[in-house]
Amino acid sequence: MVGVLVLVGTLVLASAVGVTMKARDGRVRATRESALPPEVAALVRPAGVTLVQLSTTFCAPCRHTRVLLSDLATRTDGLHHAELDLTERPDLARELSVLRTPTTIAVDGTGREILRVGGVPARDELLAALRPHLGPSQ
Repeated sequence: MVGVLVLVGTLVLASAVGVTMKARDGRVRATRESALPPEVAALVRPAGVTLVQLSTTFCAPCRHTRVLLSDLATRTDGLHHAELDLTERPDLARELSVLRTPTTIAVDGTGREILRVGGVPARDELLAALRPHLGPSQ
């Protein structure tokens, strides 16, 4: 009987964690003010918004995110895409508070982080959040 209760409790806990993670996946969220490390600042374009994708080598969602962000940058004036591989850079991941890949950081031309997305971004939600930073034509 105790074994059944432990099994049920484990399943309930795992389900709750899974639902929570799924709900947070791809959500656009505001970020805190902080200086960007030089490796990230070097990728930022002075005009418009740069989407800096933080990836790792064997990350399948990272490939999907790369395609999505590249296409979005190609179709949107003032939007740029750059990718940074964190596979051999756990120090940089720690400094940027990256807990999972892909993580996308949107940075304006002054180097200020605008927003952050953990997981594969929802295209329309991301574009809507970026629109105020892209100028009147968007």
